[in-house]
Amino acid sequence: MEKIFKWSEIAEVGFKSLIDNYWNTRIRMFNNHYPNIDNYTNLTFHYWWYAHSIDSLVDAYERTKEKDILNFIREKYDGLVLRNGGQPLNLLYDDMEWLALALLRVYKITNDPVYLRDVKILWEDIKKGWTEEAGGGIAWHKEIMHYKNTPANAPAIILSARLYQMFQNENDLEWANKILKWQELELVNPENGFVNDGKNNNKDGKIDASAYTYCQGVYIGACVELYKISNNRVYLDKALLTAKNTIEIFENKDTGTLISEGIGDGGLFKGILIRYLTEFIALLPDETNFIVEFMKKNARSLWKNGFDKEYLIFNDDWGVLPNIHDGASLSVHLSGLFLFESMAKLERLGFV
Repeated sequence: MEKIFKWSEIAEVGFKSLIDNYWNTRIRMFNNHYPNIDNYTNLTFHYWWYAHSIDSLVDAYERTKEKDILNFIREKYDGLVLRNGGQPLNLLYDDMEWLALALLRVYKITNDPVYLRDVKILWEDIKKGWTEEAGGGIAWHKEIMHYKNTPANAPAIILSARLYQMFQNENDLEWANKILKWQELELVNPENGFVNDGKNNNKDGKIDASAYTYCQGVYIGACVELYKISNNRVYLDKALLTAKNTIEIFENKDTGTLISEGIGDGGLFKGILIRYLTEFIALLPDETNFIVEFMKKNARSLWKNGFDKEYLIFNDDWGVLPNIHDGASLSVHLSGLFLFESMAKLERLGFV
């Protein structure tokens, strides 16, 4: 009979496989792929993947309180900055937001002013992405300022709201409310809570209704943060509506798990959704049991069916065993790890 694991133990298995299979001591960063053949897979600089890998290290530290992980975080961030030309800024506004969110978490557990300094550098640059084209909103890319999308706006709401909660700067709260107003007016369907991807990609004002799990997740996360500030129930109701719709449209009806969104950037999408669903559950446990049950179903399937226990790699399809001959993407591994770390967090809170 297979041993029955606690979710904290399963998360540790996933975390150790991240370190063993992906960490590259020479470049002080995680490899983009396992196995990594002659460093070929690292020719592409996945800035935003590396931001989320810092989040994974913070998750592990919160679970274990092992101080060696803090050194790992610093080494990882130093490697990212070095490869990024010695500074934290990037051409993509959403990518900078992911990094700022991760670094703000690091600052909260370390109180190291270096991380807060870079969060502030990033946030000041992110705010420059707001233009009135397409009704407002933060642009996706510094060289494509007309295109506005959820990944560049909803995480900015989360960031500005968290900054306000930490430092009580009214300007940060004004930004959070301003961006949310645009996000909801332009990209959120009020009837079912579905969050569209973007607007004005072809300078025609049209909506890009592409369906991505992480767009739903970051909007839920934005509602969670604004509820923490305002204590206004309306934000929880919005998050509930989006969460219910998300499970309905993104569930693979054959496996009961979230659909696969690919092995590249899409490999990270549902892990981001899971992160913000978890924060929502922690805030409203009495009304989110349906989310807990859905996450349990995903986690059990990933552990039983979607995780190769010999090579310790995840599949992008959480209901099917990965093919070791194809190897595994860092993005996919991070999503799987986020799921297990989230279950471990819910376990600590007594919700599973």
